[in-house]
Amino acid sequence: MLSDIDSANNLVELFLKRADEKGDFPFLGAKREGEWQTISWREAADRVCLLAEGLRGLGLRDGDRVCLVSENRPEWCIADLAIMAAGCITVPAYITNTERDHVHILDNSGAKAVIVSTEKLLRPLHGALQASGVAEHVIGIEDLHRQQSGSFSFHKWDRMLEGDPVAARKAVDTRIAGISRGDTACIIYTSGTGGAPRGVLQHHGAILCNSAGAAEILIEDFGIDQDERFLSFLPLSHAYEHTGGQFLPIGVGAQIYYAEGLEKLASNIEETRPTIMVVVPRLFEVLRTRIMKQIRKQGGIAETLMDTALEVGERRAAGERKLGDGVKEFAVARLLKPKIRQRFGGRIKAMVSGGAPLNPEVGIFFEAMGLTMLQGYGQTEAGPVISCNRPAAGIAMHSVGPAMRGVEIRIAEDGEILVRGELVMHGYWQNESETERTIKDGWLHTGDIGHLDDQGRIVITDRKKDMIVNDKGDNIAPQKVEGMLTLQPEIGQAMVAGDRKPYVVGLIVPDAEWTLEWCRAQGKQFDCKQLEELPEYRNAVRAAVDRVNKDLSVVEKVRQFAFADEPFSIENEEMTPSMKIRRHKIKDRYGERLEKLYRA
Repeated sequence: MLSDIDSANNLVELFLKRADEKGDFPFLGAKREGEWQTISWREAADRVCLLAEGLRGLGLRDGDRVCLVSENRPEWCIADLAIMAAGCITVPAYITNTERDHVHILDNSGAKAVIVSTEKLLRPLHGALQASGVAEHVIGIEDLHRQQSGSFSFHKWDRMLEGDPVAARKAVDTRIAGISRGDTACIIYTSGTGGAPRGVLQHHGAILCNSAGAAEILIEDFGIDQDERFLSFLPLSHAYEHTGGQFLPIGVGAQIYYAEGLEKLASNIEETRPTIMVVVPRLFEVLRTRIMKQIRKQGGIAETLMDTALEVGERRAAGERKLGDGVKEFAVARLLKPKIRQRFGGRIKAMVSGGAPLNPEVGIFFEAMGLTMLQGYGQTEAGPVISCNRPAAGIAMHSVGPAMRGVEIRIAEDGEILVRGELVMHGYWQNESETERTIKDGWLHTGDIGHLDDQGRIVITDRKKDMIVNDKGDNIAPQKVEGMLTLQPEIGQAMVAGDRKPYVVGLIVPDAEWTLEWCRAQGKQFDCKQLEELPEYRNAVRAAVDRVNKDLSVVEKVRQFAFADEPFSIENEEMTPSMKIRRHKIKDRYGERLEKLYRA
């Protein structure tokens, strides 16, 4: 299995090999009209080849870019593979993109065609298509209720899949024989935490290298069976899900089921019973909070067992052991862990966290509940996975594990993590100066600060560009402080600041559920604006900040805080689609409010 990934010349070749092996086994699953329906590997391969020939029939040629705007669904995977099978380059776009975002990506990539799933997603895209004028074709997965507009033509998905699958496969096999691991597979635009998104040139070898490294961990630490199942939840336009949630399962011959969204995620997990989940830390934080609240409400033996599990789990994470821990672990394993595992479908082998640093407390919680948590590290410019914890090497919550196979790590003098290997991008699309700044002598300068522990595992301190340096020259990692703040039940979101200032200040979004409960207990009206003016409400939030401050060094303590006007979200452009805060956007909006905290 690993040798197939290592020897594959390109991603389409790997997929078609797996499809030939798996035949009528289910491959892609989605809920349609209340029922989970699947597409077999053979059916998917036929559709990929037919769509590839349909794209060539529109006049697309080798190296042309095709933009893909769709929610996670089977057609996303089919379209992505078909674009590559046509000799073209996929340009994924977030479904949350504004018209301005789409204009930037269309103009920058020079996309000749766009595949879009629904009429709803076409609305912000339509104006961008007219403004940029670069795309010649728009293919609608669903009926777009349009025929033609301006300089581009509309095409129906079903019509693009017409033809002879045998002839289409033969044409695809001939074409992909000329595609090498070094050729560009996709241009993935970074989510833009610090400015305009840049197009990362990911080649076939980068994604194959990543898939092989991740597959090795699954095979050696967990084993792979015929019914391996991934639940795809994160946007496929994000490099983490694109590789980890699509090409890794293709590499190991697993099924992919597509979640219906955050509000239905819990029920989707129970229904599909996944074995692997790829998730960002923010979702783990939300799940932890929900589980803890539910168990606290139950009280009694359930609450006692949870507290016992966490107590023993914290000691185990610290490498400590007390007399009686074995008995406590036995009780937790018999009475609590099976119920928690059942909420995750009962078959989960591992949940992989990436995209942002995971607070160790969150990792310890899930481990204590009997769910294996693997924290990984990477970035779009590196395929994107650089390292991952693995049980065989001993999971340490303070680290993101050792480098995956085929990855070299070096720590620069200033603490920056440098990466080298086939996984490193070939550069930023049409941005030579930024490419030269980021890749030097073959080493990718990640912009992350960290070190290697005594076991060779990477320990991340913070983003180099996000690091707060106060007026005394002390370095403060904001993500550490923010992670601790958001673990408090009173605080939903937080951002801290203090660069070139005498102390750290914070911007707080109170937790909505906690606020509602506080209002009921205090007999107050649930009105956020009015509540923020109440001294007793502010004092309650202040108490949460003070609890965190007790565990922080003097320079890290949050001395003052202000309330945000609304939650940070994708819609107000204060969060990326992978749930990371956009500091520059938040500082632009609340800069004066934060500045006033130094004059209070």
